[in-house]
Amino acid sequence: MALIGRLFVITFAFLAACLVAGIIVVSAVLFPEFSDLGAGPVDDGALNIIIGFGFIFISGFALVPAMIIALLTEAFCIRSALVYAIGGGVVGLACYLGLVPFDTDTLRFEGIVRRHLEIMTGAGIVAGAVYWMIAGRNAGAWRQPPRPLQPPPPLPAHSPRPPSSAP
Repeated sequence: MALIGRLFVITFAFLAACLVAGIIVVSAVLFPEFSDLGAGPVDDGALNIIIGFGFIFISGFALVPAMIIALLTEAFCIRSALVYAIGGGVVGLACYLGLVPFDTDTLRFEGIVRRHLEIMTGAGIVAGAVYWMIAGRNAGAWRQPPRPLQPPPPLPAHSPRPPSSAP
């Protein structure tokens, strides 16, 4: 039963981390547009749609690598925030490099934009930290048996004794 609850926590944490990463990616990519004072105010409805697509994009590409990291951290009870931040950065890097063409003749990625690579890696680091705050702090705790109940403390010597049922 604890495993089922843990799966819900992991899913919620993954979706929250993807939402935060999507917001970071969209705002960082659109930042040059935001900084142009002549462009006027940004339409809130359009921004919400773009953030929604960013969330879908991030969650679709990051699902398999993030679930591998979640599986490893749950299996080995890894609860370090640094591990989750590094894992998120690696997932962000993998998501970006998965979109860049790879030339097998020269064994190089063609067309890497350094700014976009930094944005995706940074968004992954923040997403890893968000995941840690929600689910990573208790990784593997579902496997530990619950602590036994402690007996109540003894009554003080001067307190009246409860009536017993003995004659």
